[in-house]
Amino acid sequence: MNTKKILFTITVILLVIAFGVSAVLVGKYIVNSNAQKKRAEELQNMVIQGQTTVPTQKPTVTTAPVETTEGTTAPTEPTILEKYQELYNTNNDMVGWIQIENTKINYPVVQTPDNPNYYLKRDFDGNPSEWGAIYAWEEADIDEPSDNITLFGHHMADGSMFAALGAYTSKSAWENNPMIFFNTLYKEHTYKIFAVFKTSANVGEGFSYHKFVDADNEKEFNDFVKTCKDLSFYDTGITPVYGDKLLCLSTCEYTLDNGRLVVAAVRIA
Repeated sequence: MNTKKILFTITVILLVIAFGVSAVLVGKYIVNSNAQKKRAEELQNMVIQGQTTVPTQKPTVTTAPVETTEGTTAPTEPTILEKYQELYNTNNDMVGWIQIENTKINYPVVQTPDNPNYYLKRDFDGNPSEWGAIYAWEEADIDEPSDNITLFGHHMADGSMFAALGAYTSKSAWENNPMIFFNTLYKEHTYKIFAVFKTSANVGEGFSYHKFVDADNEKEFNDFVKTCKDLSFYDTGITPVYGDKLLCLSTCEYTLDNGRLVVAAVRIA
């Protein structure tokens, strides 16, 4: 066998191996994608079914004290919304639920202040997963709430997690679907998108939107809002004012080095 035939044979073998490996990887992705979709549907059904359950109380969280029969006061605990009780029992890291109608975004939100990126590569059940889970910036107070809460989610090729945010670079997507529903364990809230922008997450570059949690004063709040609007792909005509509560949804953006796409919203209800 001459040299050309040997090289041709090696090339064919390598291509066959590459094709086989690619097929295996694609097949594995499809299997995992279907499993993630099924689990997401199960979690959504748990919320629907939870409407008929009896609410209980979340430990360690207290509100204003009430008077007891002995004349002293004791703290009371807020009641978890019925629909989230079973999910919270499944995973005590759950702090809320995020939904944007007419998209695949309809997921529980988790938070681990002592282990910030725990859910970056773990699903809601804590299992290793490239899909991860939707999780909140560790310094944000979900229930108070902080002036700004940032939620992180992967931009998955199958359109799941926060992939749907990519549509909001177009103003028409905002015009047709500007509302975000982000509920805590205890209260339901509606937000309206006021800015959509991209930035780099490289250290020393871009806009560190997630690090803005609570404003020290009105100027700091207004400066944050102004930066969001200045970077925005389009003008929504909405400008939050000091005292408003904000929500930033963050996912990967691929036109910038280590880019992030951010959808910023203001609470309206």
